[in-house]
Amino acid sequence: MLYDIIILGSGSMGMSAGYQLAKQGQKVLMVDSYHPPHIHGSHHGETRIIRHAYGEGEAYVPFALRSRELWKDLEQELGKDIFFETGVLNCGPESSPFIQNVLKSGERYDLHVEELSSDLMKKRWSGLTIPADYIGAYEKNAGYLRTYPILAGYAELAASYGAVLAGGQRVEEVQIKEGSIEVKTKNEIHRGKKLIVTAGAWGGDVLSQLGLQLPITVTRKTFAWLHADAPFQEDKFPCFSFDTDMGTYYGFPDISGTGLKIGRHDTGLAIHPDQKGPDFHDGDAEELLGFLSRFMGGGSFQLREGKTCMYSMTPDEDFIIDYHPDYPEVMFALGFSGHGFKFASAVGEVLSEMAMEKELTVDMGPFRLNRFI
Repeated sequence: MLYDIIILGSGSMGMSAGYQLAKQGQKVLMVDSYHPPHIHGSHHGETRIIRHAYGEGEAYVPFALRSRELWKDLEQELGKDIFFETGVLNCGPESSPFIQNVLKSGERYDLHVEELSSDLMKKRWSGLTIPADYIGAYEKNAGYLRTYPILAGYAELAASYGAVLAGGQRVEEVQIKEGSIEVKTKNEIHRGKKLIVTAGAWGGDVLSQLGLQLPITVTRKTFAWLHADAPFQEDKFPCFSFDTDMGTYYGFPDISGTGLKIGRHDTGLAIHPDQKGPDFHDGDAEELLGFLSRFMGGGSFQLREGKTCMYSMTPDEDFIIDYHPDYPEVMFALGFSGHGFKFASAVGEVLSEMAMEKELTVDMGPFRLNRFI
């Protein structure tokens, strides 16, 4: 069969694109090395923060707002909740560029961001031990997304519109042939008119077969769930992001008794995705507990479970969403640098528009590859 579009990598971005394309009548094949949702991609870990007043820069805000609209649409189509508005507390020194970007983008786009002093934060959320020179930027309409119901929902809907999901098929070779693109796995050869690469940490390897070297480094990251006492339960505490002199940390309240979830966003060990680096160890736990003892020292925590994950980092930590410079029938969305999942709904829409040669709903100028040239 000759598919209209083959998607390599059927995690958050690829599954969203497959759903969008199949819904519009395209013949879609979604290929993945595993069977999504799974623990090997960037969607594992059950929850992801969604925020719209964006510390990484105002260029993201229209993208984030479009994503929110599409998440709400997906909730309606699935008939289940996937977006939970706990609020998100961004915190750091007043001089922090991240915090200032949150405040500026919140004001520009009227996002109901509340600026809070250290004393006000400690008064509102018991358990916090914030330094006096730190401020908060609290976005009440932000919160978290449930990753596995989203992936499973996209898969179910895409299949209902005729998309084919080929899980458990590791891609061995990709070739551009006259009139088609050929994707070879261990047991099959698939052919399509166009190709979308959303293979996460493996995306650079795929595109290198087509002569394109991307400036992406895969890094090992850590996160953990901890038993926490009452002040950090979901009905009393928001999701959070802290820009500190100890590093950048993010986390979630105790959701349904699963424990407070926390991870470190910056630093990390460079790895190849097939060799994920060391398992979560005592040093990783000490790093996370060190942050908690300083900034949430009014609570008590006990490690419940620690895990590792992978970030695909670009030099500027911004996404790359573009066409292959030599093969316009090849598109890709990669390098999400640890903050991409919240955009998956809109990334899928953009990729579907690119593949179908439509006008883009959101400008992708800030995310083009040529910024590195």
